[in-house]
Amino acid sequence: MAKLILTLGLLLLGASSTVAAQSPFYEGKQIRVIVGFTTGGFYDRWARLLARYMPKYIPGNPTLIVQNMPGAGSVIAANYVYSVAKPDGLTIGFPSSAIYLDQIVDRSEVKFDLRKFGWIGSPVTEPMILYMRADAPYKSIADIRASKEPPKCGSTGTVSSDFILARMLEDTLPPLKINTVLGYPGGSEIDIAVEKGEVICRGMTASPFFGREPFLSWRKKNFVRVLLYTGAKRDERIPDVPTIAEIFDKEKVPESSRRVAQVILAAERFGRPIVATPGTPADRVQILRRAFDQSMKDPELLAETQKQKMDVDPTSGPELEKLAQQILQQPPDVLARVKKILGN
Repeated sequence: MAKLILTLGLLLLGASSTVAAQSPFYEGKQIRVIVGFTTGGFYDRWARLLARYMPKYIPGNPTLIVQNMPGAGSVIAANYVYSVAKPDGLTIGFPSSAIYLDQIVDRSEVKFDLRKFGWIGSPVTEPMILYMRADAPYKSIADIRASKEPPKCGSTGTVSSDFILARMLEDTLPPLKINTVLGYPGGSEIDIAVEKGEVICRGMTASPFFGREPFLSWRKKNFVRVLLYTGAKRDERIPDVPTIAEIFDKEKVPESSRRVAQVILAAERFGRPIVATPGTPADRVQILRRAFDQSMKDPELLAETQKQKMDVDPTSGPELEKLAQQILQQPPDVLARVKKILGN
């Protein structure tokens, strides 16, 4: 009888061990999603949307919880995901698409190496625009270039779209100058400052301009005008706005300056990147990548993006990983010039 009880016990123990071994890692777990900006912007909107859909495609169906960690153009959030969060696949981040520039220019605040993140994907590529209050005396980039008084534009930090676009324009189109006011915690706060007249312009990614307030109302009221678009061709929603390439052609910008601009504007290709902590087990990074890829094909998610006027143009994790390697392997003279432009 004792042998029978012992045998049954061993069988039950073995069966429970097998079940435990087969249980998905993410079962019963919670994944924190660290967003480097305040609520309401498109980084936050994408994070919250994917936090609802990705669990469907992660074995174990974990919960994704969004936590906003704004500051320094998302450097604080990137540092946290890189060196504070445990490399266990339970923390992912949404840093700025231009976070690579802070690494290129060797800012002291940077505690990460872009090449070591686990790249999960990006839901959209993001051309940039520069908008200006319509009552400002600047009707074109040429007007800013010719003005003795530079326009005052708002910015969240040194890797934000507004900052890098301003510095790129100053470098490629001298004597153009833009007075950048740093320190806003998010794009929504800049938009409020524009309404109040604290600043009169902002460089930003294009999709929020076409997809959320206050821009939907602003466009109806002609409160602002767009002066440039960084996409490869004109956007049909703003057909009269020239591309940066058209402006460069008109102003006869040399090839050397155009190459520097390509590095600075590479944020467009990073889009809204999602990263995992370095050292996260490869199988968990693959799980998160597959969940992202499948979410971006989910009919319900796509229906929501259409309803919310959110552009969709996903980039896979491996593609972002390759881009991160390429962007830091530019010729030394190009990197030196980018560092000079953005280093102050």
